[in-house]
Amino acid sequence: MREHILAIDVGTQSVRALLFDPRGNLVHKVRVPIEPYVSKQPGWAEQAPDYFWENLCTACQRLWQETTVPKEAIAGVALTTQRATMVNVDKEGKPLRPAIVWLDQRRTEGLKPIGGLWGLAFRLAGMSDTAAYLQAEAEVNWIQAHQPEVWARTHKYLFLSGYLTYRLVGRFVDSVGCQVGYVPFDYKRLTWSKKWDWKWQAAPMDPAVLPDLVPPAQPLGQITPQAAEAMGIPAGLPLIAAAADKACEVIGAGCLDPQVACLSYGTTATVNTTSRRYVEVIPLIPPYPSAVPGAYNLEIQIYRGYWMVAWFRREFGLREERLARERGCAPEELFDELVEAVPPGSMGLTLQPYWSPGLRSPGPEAKGAIIGFGDVHTRAHIYRAILEGLAYALREGLERTQRRLGVKTTEVRVSGGGSQSDAAMQITADIFNLPASRPHVYETSGLGAAMDAAVGLGLHPDFETAVAEMTRVSRTFAPRPEVRDVYEELYRRVYKRMYRRLRPLYEEIRRITGYPPPSV
Repeated sequence: MREHILAIDVGTQSVRALLFDPRGNLVHKVRVPIEPYVSKQPGWAEQAPDYFWENLCTACQRLWQETTVPKEAIAGVALTTQRATMVNVDKEGKPLRPAIVWLDQRRTEGLKPIGGLWGLAFRLAGMSDTAAYLQAEAEVNWIQAHQPEVWARTHKYLFLSGYLTYRLVGRFVDSVGCQVGYVPFDYKRLTWSKKWDWKWQAAPMDPAVLPDLVPPAQPLGQITPQAAEAMGIPAGLPLIAAAADKACEVIGAGCLDPQVACLSYGTTATVNTTSRRYVEVIPLIPPYPSAVPGAYNLEIQIYRGYWMVAWFRREFGLREERLARERGCAPEELFDELVEAVPPGSMGLTLQPYWSPGLRSPGPEAKGAIIGFGDVHTRAHIYRAILEGLAYALREGLERTQRRLGVKTTEVRVSGGGSQSDAAMQITADIFNLPASRPHVYETSGLGAAMDAAVGLGLHPDFETAVAEMTRVSRTFAPRPEVRDVYEELYRRVYKRMYRRLRPLYEEIRRITGYPPPSV
């Protein structure tokens, strides 16, 4: 019986081929590590588009070598990928340059400001700097300025999802749910912007270079014979539109209602809320398309969020890594012990996780900070303060979202690598003062993609049924009253005041050192 779903998840660190059944059980999984990017110059992050395709095929081939599930049991395929990684291709779909990966930090300065009535509106609203920031960040502007010959030959300008979809089905088409980046996309109407929209000035291009769009849970095409041979699956299988990895994580964690928030503890830490209403939590920063057709994900990001955890482990955690190898246990167990060695609140050591500049709050001058050092503090206090600071920042983002939506959150679900730490989960519950639940599978983005396919293929009649049937929690962490009270005081009386108090110093540092560079 054809009821299994092949979900392909192309992330920043790896490519996963995942086989799910209609109950949301992960039947088999293959993970192929990848090099996130190559950097030819400081701040650049690029990767060959074919590299992603080759590792996708490797993951799928290995899956069929290892699983006992017959290929004939596959009902369909779904694809989710990292966001905002851009690919230029010619008429034959051949890449014209390396993909610009979402971690790329190059900017295009000195661009002509947005003009006309839009420019006037931005000036009156005090948003000119924000608009200029978005222009400088748009990859298309850098390509046009520095590689005009590449842009002249560009037939289609695609997200990584669109490029891999082309390799799978032979059509220049992509899911609405994958459109997260600097392209002229109307996030409210969930389609390409009208010709008069200011985004065509901010990221100028011919509309013809953009792919056709299909809503999540609708067919993108059928797997071509060439792709089927490379992947080791039957030709003609339907590829069902899913969404970008964060959007798929949200439904994979079961967060379909706005009262249940989804935290993602990954390279970029985020808090997401699903809404049927279009609401900009931060002006000019739109909610992103949900993996559910017609819905939005209201998202607050802590860029390089759990990157800081990986940094600490690399720079200060060699002892735990070595002991884990000797004991044959997961390093996370020993790092959790490190966290538990110090009291909640880290003896007042408080961290603000603004490792990368932002647009509004924090602004482009922002930096990370740790305050409250004393002679009692050890590396264990620093590690716990990192986890606490990330939770403080995400709580602040969630509170902003709740105010804009007029909805009170009753529960948080946590996915991503950091969710595997019991200590991080308990800190989350205590700081948010909400039950914090870990989904039943780690691969929530792949599960979310499979849920899109399950609805699109008719295995489940709607997303409410898919969430009820395919998602559940494996463990819930309840807030501890005595700990919650400590965190409440530190959050309101210390953490929430830090940025405003430190901002003048950040600005002075920026003037003296030139870092971070001006946004315009």
